Amino acid sequence: MAKSLPPLTWFRAFEAAARNLSFTAAAEEIGLTQSAVSQQVKSLEVRLRVALFIRQARGLSLTDDGRRLLPQVAAALDVLAAATDPFDVGTPENFLTVATSISVAQWVIAPYLPDFTKRHPDIHLRILSATWPDDFHSAQADVEIRFGSQKQVGKNALLLTPNRLIALKSTTLHGNIGNLPLIEAVGTSGGWKAWGETHGGGFHPEFFVDSYGMALNLAVQGNGVALVSELLADHALHKNQLIRAHTASIPGKEGYYLSADESSRPAVLFRDWLLERLSI
Repeated sequence: MAKSLPPLTWFRAFEAAARNLSFTAAAEEIGLTQSAVSQQVKSLEVRLRVALFIRQARGLSLTDDGRRLLPQVAAALDVLAAATDPFDVGTPENFLTVATSISVAQWVIAPYLPDFTKRHPDIHLRILSATWPDDFHSAQADVEIRFGSQKQVGKNALLLTPNRLIALKSTTLHGNIGNLPLIEAVGTSGGWKAWGETHGGGFHPEFFVDSYGMALNLAVQGNGVALVSELLADHALHKNQLIRAHTASIPGKEGYYLSADESSRPAVLFRDWLLERLSI
């Protein structure tokens, strides 16, 4: 049976950190957070059962094991890079890659995509699922739509609006937020607790999911009331798949941020088209 190897991302984090002698510099180079690089290196150390770095207040230095491992890892990464070079023929002029979450792809982009392809039949579109920083780094996309805070997504990203959280339920579901099951997307700063702090009352979700998109899917199927981003819910509301379970809303502490490669004609066209659709 083939020997199980540590993930490639651990080796990539180690090599970048060893070359720069800095987790921060490595993170900037490979598109991860400093804590993510540090954690991946730590995971590799645990797996190999050796310390690869001496961690000091003024920076990093390699241990003997780290110095012995570095040239082998660097050589292996070079071999992988050389193996993929013949397949990298560049991006065709009218080829567009969009990286975003499944929630945005399903609820924001897909409903209106026929309009974009009708306007720009010459553009070939590829949509890649991406949630974490490493996903976006790997995608090398022309357009990115990330979820988070302004600090997390970068200065040049544009906040997509509306950016409020609203309570929604299926048109076939009778009741209100006081007597229906509540659905909450975890991993965000806003939720039913924040709703109660703003509008009063105590709210205790019965269903927990990991994205607004999944919360919307549960709500459409009549499972309860979902507190979700109004940006994602717009199409479902217009198509009467969902209705407001309450007239109020709360501000979103995080949001969806759009960035596009200004040097790419397809990317600029897609960005301008999406902003136009969202303003209608």
